Order: sequence, then C-alpha cells, then structure tokens
Amino acid sequence: MDNIKKWHILKSKMVLNHRWCQVRQDKIELPDGQIIDDFFVVIRPEIALILPITNNQEIVFVRQYRHGVGEILLELPAGSFDAAKEDAVSAAVRELQEETGYVAQKVTKLATLYDNPVKDTNQIHLFLAENVRNSGARKLDITEDIEIVLIPVESVFEQIIQGKIAVTGSIAALFLGLNSLNHSQSVT
Repeated sequence: MDNIKKWHILKSKMVLNHRWCQVRQDKIELPDGQIIDDFFVVIRPEIALILPITNNQEIVFVRQYRHGVGEILLELPAGSFDAAKEDAVSAAVRELQEETGYVAQKVTKLATLYDNPVKDTNQIHLFLAENVRNSGARKLDITEDIEIVLIPVESVFEQIIQGKIAVTGSIAALFLGLNSLNHSQSVT
C-alpha cells in the first residue's frame, strides 16, 4: 500500500470561475517524474441525497429532465448545499421537502462517497429517511420540473436491473439504505 504516491502539483490556475462551474488546470508531476501540464479538475459543490421511505414501504423518487445527458431520469431527491453554513443532513432534508413536499420523521446517515474522483472534487452525502409523509409544500427551483413517483420497496431492484433507475448516487443510496433496513429488521 505504501508504493502509491500522490501527484505533486507544480502549478495551478483557474481557467473557468463561474458561480455554477469552476474548472482548474493543474500542471502536475507524476511520481515517476513525468510532467502533465493540462490536467483539468472540476470544482463542484457537495451534494446531499436522501432515500425517503413512507410508512407504506414506498420510496419517493423524483423524475426530471437532466440536461447534461439530455434524458428524463428517475432518481432520489438530491441537491447541493444552500450555503457554506448548511450541513449535509440539513441540505438533504431541505431538498426532500423542496423537491417532493415530503418531510422526514427520522434521518440516518448512510455514507459519504466521492462522486467522480478522477476529475471532480465533490462528495455526495447519502441519507435514509424513514416514515416520510407528504406535507404538500414544494418549492421548486426555476430549472426543476419534477414528477413525484412512488415505487414499492420490493420492486426497486427490478427497476435498477431494467435500467429504469440509472443514476449512480441513487443506486448507491438504495443498496446501502435497504441493506441497512434489512439488517436492522433481522436483528430485532
């Protein structure tokens, strides 16, 4: 394990510095001495994603258009933190209510993962929300046109296998969250 070394940054400059997208160009020296002068890194905000499950054992999904891939996708509620002072759990609970109108009774942290560590800086924080209920109060962003879809827990894995759920963060949360629920139920 000690054979792998970190890369050495020789020079860094911001080549795109926009409120919604920042790109840094690094000149790096690899451990073997080779120089790469154009390694680009996307600086992205932290993301909070929540797996909401109702008392009826249904998972609350959002279905929306995602312009980056040009597709309408089924995924779990998620979004970036509103401000530097907002923590991950607050962001997850806020995104759940804003996107779906559902509120959480119990929230448990599942994991913090790297979204795309090859070129991106951000992490994705995954949470499980149990016993969610619909408050009806949604607050969509200007770019959000969201359909709420309830899927029974027992049919979720089939939806993944069929390619109907294909967003990595959502799939990770589903596997971790449902495994956590199954484990806690088998212990009692």
